Amino acid sequence: MSIVNISAYKFISLDDLPALRERLLERCEVLALKGTILLAPEGINLFLAGSREQIDGFMASLHEDPRFADIAPKESLSDSVPFGRMRVRLKREIITMQAPAIRPEGGRAPAVDAPTLQRWLDQGHDDDGREVVLLDTRNDYETDLGKFAQAVDYRIASFTAFPAAIAADSARYEGKTLVSYCTGGIRCEKAVLHMQELGMQHVYQLEGGILKYLEDTDGTHWQGDCFVFDGRVAVDSKLAPTDVPMPAPRRDGKEITP
Repeated sequence: MSIVNISAYKFISLDDLPALRERLLERCEVLALKGTILLAPEGINLFLAGSREQIDGFMASLHEDPRFADIAPKESLSDSVPFGRMRVRLKREIITMQAPAIRPEGGRAPAVDAPTLQRWLDQGHDDDGREVVLLDTRNDYETDLGKFAQAVDYRIASFTAFPAAIAADSARYEGKTLVSYCTGGIRCEKAVLHMQELGMQHVYQLEGGILKYLEDTDGTHWQGDCFVFDGRVAVDSKLAPTDVPMPAPRRDGKEITP
């Protein structure tokens, strides 16, 4: 498999969106990359595919911007490019939650890395002896393909439904350590900040999401496949493309996007 697929995000205030869009689009076109980059006042979210040389060339140029110098993408391989074109889109949010008071660029949410989470799950508690509960913040069509064993799944149709779902159910997590997770980390970062706003304690995000967990561990405790937002549809526990079909359109009629 010679195609490198990367995903990455960063919450950071951006005030030069049109110029940044043109600069990134031009660079991607010069490198013949395909994929999607989302830009918003709150940050950047990207999904790109190409050869190792093309991807490394893009990341080198992205890191020249001090705002993005610390972005470290998650990687997986495929035989072909899973995108049909290159898009750089301007949006109100890089992940839509419709909760403007939640501003991750003001300070990151507490996080636990993949090896630590695996160890907690192996031993049945965190390092302070608290029960660990996993919370899936993804949409229902994603969790249908796979999730962590015994994770809480609210069966939401879109991330905008998450704030109400967790607010109505927060009492169940009292005295426990709650680790939220999503595909690459972006949704669970906002989710944890929202839960802190609700007064919930001992709440963490899984650093780098499912993709980083599968990259850095042997995949124990994960069941099924992981939905990805490109032509592969999903990857297995070894980050290899699967042959599952694309899920049906969202119930609200909008396209399935990150």
